[in-house]
Formats: sequence, C-alpha cells, structure tokens
Amino acid sequence: MGASGGPGTDREVTVCLAGDVMLGRGIDQVLPHPGDPRLAEPWVTDARAYVEMAEAVNGPVSRPLGHDGPWGDLMDELRATGPDAWVLNLETSVTRADGFAPGKSVHYRMSPANVPCLTAARPDVCALANNHVLDFGRDGLAETLDSLGAAGLRTAGAGGDAAEAWRPARVTLPPPAPGAGAASPQGPCLLVYAVGLPSSGIPPDWAATPDRSGIALAPAPSPAVAAGLVSRIRAARRPGDLVAVSLHWGSNWGYRVPPEHIRFAHDLVDGGADLVHGHSSHHPRPLEVYRGRLVLYGCGDLIDDYEGIRGYEQYRGDLRLLCTARLDRATGALRGLRLVPFHARRLTLHRAALADARWLCAALTRHGAPFTAGLTVGGDGALTLAPW
Repeated sequence: MGASGGPGTDREVTVCLAGDVMLGRGIDQVLPHPGDPRLAEPWVTDARAYVEMAEAVNGPVSRPLGHDGPWGDLMDELRATGPDAWVLNLETSVTRADGFAPGKSVHYRMSPANVPCLTAARPDVCALANNHVLDFGRDGLAETLDSLGAAGLRTAGAGGDAAEAWRPARVTLPPPAPGAGAASPQGPCLLVYAVGLPSSGIPPDWAATPDRSGIALAPAPSPAVAAGLVSRIRAARRPGDLVAVSLHWGSNWGYRVPPEHIRFAHDLVDGGADLVHGHSSHHPRPLEVYRGRLVLYGCGDLIDDYEGIRGYEQYRGDLRLLCTARLDRATGALRGLRLVPFHARRLTLHRAALADARWLCAALTRHGAPFTAGLTVGGDGALTLAPW
C-alpha cells in the first residue's frame, strides 16, 4: 500500500504492523488450492486435523474459505486506514517441496497457488527472517522467494546469499509537503530490515552466508550485533528515509521482556532506527516508547490454525492485533498509536468485542510495567496510547 496518498502525505507517515501470519498447515487446507496435507509432527500427521480441531471449538469452517477469508474484518480496517506502509511477518514457506527440515517437529507450508490469499491483504513487506521459512529446505526457500516475487511482494530477511538476506526492503513513501525539508532525489522510503534471533527457535545453519541462501540470522541481541546493524542502516539510509527493524525473537508464551531485548532495541533506536517491530510470541507482549520511538516487543500472531489447541488459555492467544503507528515524517518520532484487536474464530478474523479489548488493554498494562502506560480503550474497541 506504499505511496498510496493516504494520511501520511503531509507531516506524518502511517505504518501498519502485524506479527506472525502463518498461512500454512490448516489455513492452507481451507483455501481454494490446498497443498499436500502431510505433516511430520509426532502428534498430527495431516494438516486437515487442525481444521477439525478449530471446528470442534467454534463450529464449521467454510471450505473453500476464499483467498480473502482468513483476513476477515481486518480488510475493512486496512481500507479505512490506507497506510503508507504495511509490514507483517510471513511465518511459512510457500512451496510444493516435500523435504521436511530435519530436527524440527512443526513445519509450515502454503501452496504457491494460494499466494492470492497474501496479495488480498496487499502487504508492502513480508519479513521472512523467522523459524519456519526454511521448513522445507533451501529448495523450499528458493520457491518461496520466487513465488512472492512473481506476485509483486517485497520481502526482507531472506535471500540467495547474505547480501540479499540482509538488504532492506524499500517502500516508497508519499512525497513530503513543499518546503518540508530535504529529501533524496529518489523520493523518501521506509527501509525495512528483518532479522531473526536464535531465541525464536531458528536453527543456526539457516543463516545466509556469502555463498549460501538463508536468512539474516543474528547470533545474539548483543551490543556488537546492534552496532553492525546500525552500520548497515547508516550506509543505506538516504535523506528523508525512515527505518524499521523487524525482529523475530523470544519465546512463544509469557509477558516478560528479557533485559537483553530491551537493551538491543534501545541500541537500535540510539543508532537511528525509527521503529522496532518485534514478533514470535503467540500473543501480544508489552510495548514501549523509547526516546519518542515505538518499540513493539511482541506483536503476537495475526493468522494461524491454533484455534483448537489448548493449554495456554490464560494468554488469550485468540486475540490478535493490528498496530497502526503515525510517525513524524521529519524525525521518525511516534505521533500516535492505534491497536485494533481481532478475535480469531473459524479461521477468520472478527473485530473483538469491547470486553475482549478491555481485557487485552488491562493485560498489557498490568504486565507491561514500566513500559505500557497510558493505553486506553475507545468505544470502537481500539486501544490508543495517550500522549507522552
């Protein structure tokens, strides 16, 4: 949706962000062109079982669901927002390959024929530096990159070699208002870097090298790694550009943000990042405004087939978020934040009830100290951040 002429055309840039979009496995099976349902999991051997588990909880799922079906009410929110950039973490391979990556118990694969499900939502950048994009090996990664590229989708965080994997995606932004200050002759962009960390379960040998495909995998959230990424940002950034760093890190469940993650995010902001987009946890984690910049430590899942899985109900993983940040065009500082909660039901996103929005606001406030302060819930169920 970049350069759409939306609300960011004057003094602000509007960026929509979401966490993990897992279109493989059960989701792929309800789309118009399901792929091979075979799984190599010790407990489930057919992806259609995840559809049946979801149906056992909330009732029948339409089959085929339609390519825009999993997005549900999110599509209306995207249309109403008209963001200048829209970034998500695509946590699935897009391939027909059947070579399950060894040493993993869970594999995600979406049929390339179902890529219209992704293009229906028109994301500007699909972050790929995660622990499922190589679930079907490097042949599967190559087909994933080819399939997304053929559909006109930008990617970041994976590539045919290290240079490509670490290269940022560039989303062209609307031009600044006359007299708003210097900008590159090529026009301002949002640069999106995508980086994975081992704490999210990424195998070390998935790292891209100068002569091997893979992902942008950092060994640890250390000051040295942050300094290296800051050097890349400074080398690539042009006048007028803004920078987002998308990080796949941390455990699946729990609200605690490790101190090393906080330090790493702060180092990136200190070095010039305007936005830190964290994901991997299956539910939203706290957020922070640091030096006027937004840090999302965990966006939670957006789309998955977990509806029938039990054991972590206290985290309300069925509640999903679309985050909309308004950034100052000149400085990158956060000027407004809107978090719209959705409820995953029958493998489709529905606007969450007001009571659910209030639950989520209370959870983020309670567990987010000292970060998440000032979140309030409006009558439409959207969470907003009070001025700071």
